[in-house]
Amino acid sequence: MKRGFLDKLIHRLNVVQPADVQGYLVELAREKGFLETIFNAILEGVIVTDPKGRVIWLNKAACGFFAIKADESMGRPLKEVVRGLDLESVTASGQTVNRDLEVFYPETRTLNFYVVPLMDDDGDEIEGHAVILRDATETRRSTEETIESERFSALTLLAAGVAHEIGNPLNSLNIQLQLLERRARKLPARTREQFVESIGIARGEVTRLDHIIMQFLRAIRPQPLETRLENLNGLVQESVAFLRPELKDRDILVETEFDEKLPPVEVDRDQLKQAFYNVIRNGMQAMKSGGFLRVRTGADATHYFVAFSDNGGGIAAENMGRVFQPYFSTKSGGTGLGLLIVRRIVRAHGGEVAIESTEGKGLTLTIRLPRHDQRVRFLEAGA
Repeated sequence: MKRGFLDKLIHRLNVVQPADVQGYLVELAREKGFLETIFNAILEGVIVTDPKGRVIWLNKAACGFFAIKADESMGRPLKEVVRGLDLESVTASGQTVNRDLEVFYPETRTLNFYVVPLMDDDGDEIEGHAVILRDATETRRSTEETIESERFSALTLLAAGVAHEIGNPLNSLNIQLQLLERRARKLPARTREQFVESIGIARGEVTRLDHIIMQFLRAIRPQPLETRLENLNGLVQESVAFLRPELKDRDILVETEFDEKLPPVEVDRDQLKQAFYNVIRNGMQAMKSGGFLRVRTGADATHYFVAFSDNGGGIAAENMGRVFQPYFSTKSGGTGLGLLIVRRIVRAHGGEVAIESTEGKGLTLTIRLPRHDQRVRFLEAGA
């Protein structure tokens, strides 16, 4: 009921019969309960404050968003109930405010909230504020994935163009080296040996560059998965063994902890090993000589996982949201493509990549692969 009704009722209490007053109070309590039931049923969070920013009412959804209790929040300043939400700073203009808010507890999510001033009947004074909160996590995630997909498409086109522009000169250079090699055969034996040796070195470098380009294109372009049942522990062991010389050169100690009960997992071995290479190399580059890398495999109710933990410098909190962006790197000379490729490969398997880091204390990157196939597939025509 409107406040005007209550004011009129209070002014007429001296002429209202006691029985009528009781009826009015019962009606008010019924309507209050009805409105609370409605507001507790909606998915949006609602918080109402008085003019001084103290909470006078909030619904069930708002309590869930911030893991707070309604009875403990009443009468307290909103900035104490929800740390980081300073109502005074966002309502200084006296107008409706629409902002996004990132929440990290009880779970990480993005909330869109707007604050509406509650005016008195004459519209002259602000009697409080209503804070309306909507969970925008999935919307934001979908938007970010769309942007990332567009970036990756642009990156793939750029990579193909660069590879083409480099590939042509390499082919031409290879042909010229073949011609030089033929002409060198006509030279005196001693001179010919020196020329042939130099030409051989040059051709070897051309071949190596061509191989690097092909590997880069294979990694950056989405490739169809060629899956079969593989031993996940074995793939990790092969990846560590392949990079053992580099690890030894940097004096990095590797410790492995394998869950021997893991069943075979249906994966593309080559692509998944490429992801493992990138993660291990990232860890190597983040650590100084004499670092420590721990690799652990296991499973939970929904996923198999491989966790890589290093004792490098970690990632600053402000950079955590950028680690999968193309060309973003915290290392001098880094390409900023390694983790992007890792996530593409893992997502192609229906999995996910999780990163936990404390700046200055290292990082743990976990690759999670679903225990059951979560990817969609086309059925055969007529099926």
